[in-house]
Amino acid sequence: MTRRNALALTLCATTVVALAGAVTPAAGAAARSQTPTAEPSSTVTRIEDRTAKEVAASLANAQWREELRSAVLKSNEVDLRAVTASAASAAGKGLSSAVAGADRRIVAAKGLDSSVGSLLRLRLGTDAMKKELTSGTSPLVAVTTQDDDATTVTAYDSRGRAHTLDATKAPEQAVYVIDLDVSKAVAAGLGLLNKELAKDGLSTSATNRATAKATSAAGGFWTTKVDAVSLNDDEEPWTSGDAEVFSLVSGFGLDGKVRVDSVDMPYLDTDHHTYYPNQILVNWSNYKYNLADVVMMEDDGDTNYAALTKAIADALLTITDQGAYIPLVNAILDAIPASWYTNDPDYVDSWYTLAANSTGTLNGARGNGWMQVSPYWVQQF
Repeated sequence: MTRRNALALTLCATTVVALAGAVTPAAGAAARSQTPTAEPSSTVTRIEDRTAKEVAASLANAQWREELRSAVLKSNEVDLRAVTASAASAAGKGLSSAVAGADRRIVAAKGLDSSVGSLLRLRLGTDAMKKELTSGTSPLVAVTTQDDDATTVTAYDSRGRAHTLDATKAPEQAVYVIDLDVSKAVAAGLGLLNKELAKDGLSTSATNRATAKATSAAGGFWTTKVDAVSLNDDEEPWTSGDAEVFSLVSGFGLDGKVRVDSVDMPYLDTDHHTYYPNQILVNWSNYKYNLADVVMMEDDGDTNYAALTKAIADALLTITDQGAYIPLVNAILDAIPASWYTNDPDYVDSWYTLAANSTGTLNGARGNGWMQVSPYWVQQF
């Protein structure tokens, strides 16, 4: 699984809500595959593509080309903003302003503020290309694709010419790929999401005191732990990087209001691979009811966290405690912009009615993944 995969954002929602005309879990999960087609190119992708052309053109300068080559061979990925800002060559320094501007626009497009730092990264398309990255070589420059079904990738040379490459088979020649530090973006995005949802009373701050009191009285608290997790395999372009999956746990807090807790899952890099994180997914001492729903999604580079936060808040603020569990997954999925479910959907899968005593392997409603969970008692010191 990678940025291009439909694996990301895990929204865990417990609770909840009476939705007029709500569809069934299976129908809700399937409905998103039929949403209208989005624009062919996102804001982030357009910025990355322009940056790729500018980087490719800069490689006509031999001194800068060797500087960048040296940096790439020393690291799996290069902070493009930092390496251009510190360049000794005139070509590298000349590129610095354009890269910094592109980086700022990408940060804004993702709904983040400048405190996140630089996001633009440059890396080799595959490790095997290192042997082709010899002194004097002028690599092509491409952009990581977000489309799982892409058959071609466009790369640029130092003369500004576009080259069409096979997306499923890496070329023998060296190719630099423009990508984002999605791990950093996810961390910053979840921080923003938690902060903004707390302002609406949808995050942990509203029930911290009640939770602490209940935990102290019980001498600990019950959780649901993810013992193993796997997501299904898809053909992926060689330009793609690792996936960035996170979770939002949502339900009614002890104060009777909807709450949302984020859970980052940075280890979920590759599909068709089983991970054994032993990670706590749900802290049941935070919740009024003994049921939860899980929605998995991925930041494929395009996720706008400001828009995501607003969409979720707008959906959840209309929900009131009806004294019984009703799935919240459909409300969240309906609230998220339709463009996030088209071409390369960010939506991964859903798990309904997760309970404190749930154990064993749970298949997602969409059939795109499974989790092995178990109850876990966290003992108070």
